[in-house]
Amino acid sequence: MSPSSHPTWRETLNSYLDRRLLWVFMLGCASGFPWLLIGSNMSGWLKDAGLTRTAIGLFGSIFAVYAINWMWAPLIDRVKLPVLHRTLGQRRSWIFLMQVIMLVCTLFIANTDPSFNLWLTSVLAFTIALASATQDIAVDAFRIDSFGEQEKSKMPQAAAMAVIGWWTGYSLPGYFAFINADSIGWNGVYYGMAGFIGLLILFTLFVGEPDSKRDELQAEAESRYAKRLNQGENSVLVWFSVTIVEPFAEFFRRNGVKVALTLLLFVFLFKIGEAFLGRMSIVFYKEIGFSNEQIGHYSKLIGWGATVIFTLIGSAINVRFGVVKGLLIGGIAMAASNLMFALMAHVGPNENLFLATIIVDNFTSAFATIAFVSFLTFLTGRAFSATQYALLASLGNLGRTTLSSFSGSLVDWIEQFEWIHNITWLDPWSFFFVLTTIMVIPSLAMIVGLRKHFKKLQDMQKTA
Repeated sequence: MSPSSHPTWRETLNSYLDRRLLWVFMLGCASGFPWLLIGSNMSGWLKDAGLTRTAIGLFGSIFAVYAINWMWAPLIDRVKLPVLHRTLGQRRSWIFLMQVIMLVCTLFIANTDPSFNLWLTSVLAFTIALASATQDIAVDAFRIDSFGEQEKSKMPQAAAMAVIGWWTGYSLPGYFAFINADSIGWNGVYYGMAGFIGLLILFTLFVGEPDSKRDELQAEAESRYAKRLNQGENSVLVWFSVTIVEPFAEFFRRNGVKVALTLLLFVFLFKIGEAFLGRMSIVFYKEIGFSNEQIGHYSKLIGWGATVIFTLIGSAINVRFGVVKGLLIGGIAMAASNLMFALMAHVGPNENLFLATIIVDNFTSAFATIAFVSFLTFLTGRAFSATQYALLASLGNLGRTTLSSFSGSLVDWIEQFEWIHNITWLDPWSFFFVLTTIMVIPSLAMIVGLRKHFKKLQDMQKTA
């Protein structure tokens, strides 16, 4: 196959038989599950406990740690955990430790009642978020380390397995949680969730630590900094400079300052509309009249199946034609699909419309996410994969984790405007979902503006 040609469909399908993709899938499950624990499960519990939309939205501010995990990502690249590192390796040792912390906190949450002790529930949920955000650094670095620089053409496949794993860890346990919440109570649900974390720990022990040239590349950086600073290679100043400064300096050197800043802004804006929608989706489903069981069936089970199928389709298209077109098409489709929720708000609890909305939303989200994750990986170097990917991913998560905490307040604020209630085809929820569609437009304009740099990255993929 020539560098300028596209792979055949047979070559594309055969590329998914790589065993390393199974490891990526398993750890993707571990990455997605905590978002269920302190995300949709917790939203359902808090709604049933009688908390307001604003309170539920603000509870989600604990996700802010995902937006700043790049600040301690250098430690995940450089610090070797005692005992665990020798047994499990650099990436798996950090993943294992964080999962143990999440298991303990989940067992404690199963013994709380947020309607009486919201503060304790919040502290435990925040600890899970902190451990999960740290785990994500190591999981993403594991995926990147699993494929060498010359294998960057496999990043869409790896992104697909990571996304499918993420949604499997998020949706399948979520399905069982919601269909059983009314019968066994949310406390019982969280005991079951603790059991699932135990299974994820077994996954971590089962997968193999990836081989990489990380240590050699970091040693080269230490040598450069030692000469530049006129210090010994083992000095504290050299270690600090290589650990904290070099990952960010290398990113800006490789892309140029102007383009690097523009890329960071694009990463922040791309999924902000989806973030606002996602934070309020469970509350929305409940308010328009759907039961916990219906939410579990449509949003979790069917949503998971649709995501798996559409992620595979979307990744195959991105493998064959590149991520540049995928970003633009996926972004437009992702924004437009939010209008389906506006229609649901107007029509009410219609199960056929609920099904159609879930299918459309999962299709567009999966397609856009594959292109987005692949693109972030292309921007990541190999010496400091954990730090650089964490920086990019945290910006992508900023709207999803921090700004979207005000999504409940935004709905309440919209509800105060009388003129919205006077328009028969418009209501506060519909107006909210229209706003989430508009939020995506700036990033779509930036895709067009950055098309030359995107094309350069795509050409690098083809020639690798």
